[in-house]
Amino acid sequence: MSNSDTIFLATDASLDAIAGWLVDTLRLERLDDPSLPENAHFLRGRARTVDGRVLLLVEPNIYGETDPDPDDVSAIDHYTAAVDVRIAGSREELAQAKEARAVFDELAAGQPPVALVLATAMSWIVAAYLPGAGVHTFPPETSLDSDAIEVWREWVVART
Repeated sequence: MSNSDTIFLATDASLDAIAGWLVDTLRLERLDDPSLPENAHFLRGRARTVDGRVLLLVEPNIYGETDPDPDDVSAIDHYTAAVDVRIAGSREELAQAKEARAVFDELAAGQPPVALVLATAMSWIVAAYLPGAGVHTFPPETSLDSDAIEVWREWVVART
């Protein structure tokens, strides 16, 4: 599978606290994996869109920049956590994308005080949730990068 589907979170909470929130909200279980880097959390639970399991990997967002040059601005720059969403044993990109959207929608439905961005292939912004504003779905293949800033600017966290 070549695509990744990632939910980015903008919060001051620790990754451990974020993982705990995901476990409680999505009815998941934590899995101990000694091969994980420090500050990474592996979660597993029932998939929402297929018969099977969903796997989530919670890690720091290493893709955003804290003070990017104007040409390097990205919709995920000020999001502190990244949650990679996978379906166990599946290599179907469309099924994975649907599952990631279902997880995103379930998180946003609880109206958390945490801003969320759903991205695919680390290139496209799919949807965003802002506390108090709700969910916005973007046109297909809307770039995460500065070339689409006018499309996503009002729906992402500008500074943490």
